[in-house]
Amino acid sequence: MKKIITAGHICIDITPVFPANRDYGSIAELLVPGKLINMEAADVHTGGSVANVGLALKKLGCDVRLMGKVGNDAFAAMIEGILAKHGVGGLLVDEDSSTSYSVVLAVPGIDRVFLHNPGANDSFSNADIPEEALEDAALFHFGYPPIMRKMFENDGAELEAIFRRVKAKGIATSLDLAAVDPDSAAGRADWEKIIARVLPYVDFFVPSFEELCFMLDRPRYEQLCSMGGDMTENLDIEKHVKPLADRLMEMGAKALLIKCGTSGIYYRTGDKARLSQIGSRLGLDTELWADKEGHEKCFVPEIVRSATGAGDTSIAAFLTAVISGKGAKESVTLACAEGACCVTAYDALSGLKGLEELEGLIGSWQRK
Repeated sequence: MKKIITAGHICIDITPVFPANRDYGSIAELLVPGKLINMEAADVHTGGSVANVGLALKKLGCDVRLMGKVGNDAFAAMIEGILAKHGVGGLLVDEDSSTSYSVVLAVPGIDRVFLHNPGANDSFSNADIPEEALEDAALFHFGYPPIMRKMFENDGAELEAIFRRVKAKGIATSLDLAAVDPDSAAGRADWEKIIARVLPYVDFFVPSFEELCFMLDRPRYEQLCSMGGDMTENLDIEKHVKPLADRLMEMGAKALLIKCGTSGIYYRTGDKARLSQIGSRLGLDTELWADKEGHEKCFVPEIVRSATGAGDTSIAAFLTAVISGKGAKESVTLACAEGACCVTAYDALSGLKGLEELEGLIGSWQRK
């Protein structure tokens, strides 16, 4: 199978496991100063796009190389130990930075809360991608630039440099975003300008609705946030999602996949002329991809333990399908199905199923 590179953000995820079958109310009611909450054992796994997408691709049988940066500390040793068990490694070490970590509060019945330190991810740059690693790659996926300082500084100049360089070698490219803290430096960045700058060098753009809404339609984002709860629950695709897709297509998007949480995945592709610009090493069949649009609803999972990594594993299934020669609709359907498998576990990998197994199950699964 053709080689895939996953680059960008990597961290260690620490997820305290809340006992099931309890009503926790709201986060405000739960996290009260001085309150004691009895917990189960913590779930500790690698996190971030590099690990979530990369290890999922590895588990799905892909030839994958991971490119991320860590510090020289205990968290780095934990990450490297986990990666070694999966037969991958070779992360860069920044002696002057700490390793990134997230404390993931996945309370049953409540959307996740992340306490995150970007650590060494903030110093990741174009220079950290070795030239020899690009020689035989067919697809390059980069994830989470909003939580990597060099990627959004100077209106995304470094991010553009990475994608311009990779694209020039005939490698197909993929880009995912991440949630932004509005009060951070990333929250003050001009994301519409950054996206417009980078998108000409992106072949598969795979962000979430929340991220796009924050970056391209802040008033709408704030309105949806003010309503409380999960903004993707029963999302109006025509009213809320398609206008964002229209703007991205006007910016030059080639193949667009917008993750809509519990409302599934919306996708749209350009015409043959636009898709012919996709990295030649991939060998994409434009007959199967040109001028496609659709909305794939979520599959109903057996149980929901945590949504951590669900978006990343959906992307991994999508990219695996793409590199295997499948068409747009089939690739997105498999992405939805893999996301439903992922949420049945606390980590991003334990619930995953291979594409062949997913294809055998999809016909019998209920949709939301």
